[in-house]
Amino acid sequence: MLKIVYPICCGIDVHKKFLIACIAFTNDKGITTYKSHRFSTFTNDLRKLSEWLTSNSCTDVCMESTGKYWIPVYNILEATCKITLAHPKYVKAIRGKKTDKKDAKWIADLFKHDLVAGSFMPPLPIRQLRDLMRYRFKLTNFKSSEKNRIQNCLTVSNIQLANVVSDTFGKSSMRIIDYLLENPDDKDFDFVPLLHASMLGKVDKIRLALDGMITLEQQRKINIILQHYNGLEKCKSNLESLILSLSEPYAKERDLVSTVPGIKNPFSAIAIISEIGVDMSVFPTAKHLCSWAGVTPQNNESAGKKHSVRISRAGVYIKPLLVQCANAVVKSDKHPEIKGRYLSIKKRRGHKRAIIAIARMLLTAIYHILKNGEPYNPELYKKTQLIPASREITVELAILIARRHGYSVVKV
Repeated sequence: MLKIVYPICCGIDVHKKFLIACIAFTNDKGITTYKSHRFSTFTNDLRKLSEWLTSNSCTDVCMESTGKYWIPVYNILEATCKITLAHPKYVKAIRGKKTDKKDAKWIADLFKHDLVAGSFMPPLPIRQLRDLMRYRFKLTNFKSSEKNRIQNCLTVSNIQLANVVSDTFGKSSMRIIDYLLENPDDKDFDFVPLLHASMLGKVDKIRLALDGMITLEQQRKINIILQHYNGLEKCKSNLESLILSLSEPYAKERDLVSTVPGIKNPFSAIAIISEIGVDMSVFPTAKHLCSWAGVTPQNNESAGKKHSVRISRAGVYIKPLLVQCANAVVKSDKHPEIKGRYLSIKKRRGHKRAIIAIARMLLTAIYHILKNGEPYNPELYKKTQLIPASREITVELAILIARRHGYSVVKV
């Protein structure tokens, strides 16, 4: 018989317009009785839900994270209850016996035996910072989409600047594009004064690249896209100012995370803090944090056979950021302790698995940095590698070090 962990608990099935709450009362003999009630999702009814739970001496609540609908419920109940937020796949009822009332009862039954794995929920200030950082991520994607649309318009017009310059949206290129939009019929204009000094050696190639024709429709389309792009840029700038002001209470943690290789941009450090918080005690070990972020292999074994152990889909915001930082740091020679590990894994497992391993390495370092309040120390990683203390080593050790760094050794 399963142990009753929560004698009085509540399961909540959340929807857009209403929610069903079911309180499970379990006595000393193990007999459970239930009390259900339906509430609307208006703030007044959510306050009544809080009062109803208090009147029934229920402080332990479990609900599924349905879209964004759980957030106002969580905000109202957070002050008076201990809330366990569960992923829907972990509390899904048996097919064929699903009703809203039965769903709430099923959640309560699972939760009273402590069979529901709760999601990590940082404090309210971190959640607000997370919301802003995710919106910044969306604005960045919107800006990239608009850049791609402008590039498509230039390609259609046979303006081949992208084949000549390294950045189509650099200052010199944008001056040329602005002039073409204002004077689409002027094909033989003198663009040399618009160029930066470093681009004067490409004058002939740029002249060939500009030998195209921007139609009136494409001209109007590019102007609309540029107007939208400038608006997005202004919105992102205002948002970043707000993010920096809200992140001031975590300035110390932000500076500590910025010491990790590959995380030089302050917004990268803020993004990581907004996802994992600053209190590492909520994760028992660094492995738990890495598993939560989706940078560890899964366990998938049945009947003695191991199936795919690829990484999970978790960490949809923090994982791409860690991979981006990992890709940046492995290209630099400033951190041999990281690049050496990358080359070693890459030779055996390939680039993608090696990058995920470096991302996990960076996240593990961040965990210990925030937990101990100490900056990144590369010496701790160098000690684990095969680097001898003296300058004299044996041939066998030299071969082993070379192989660990991705070199192939051929005996002659």
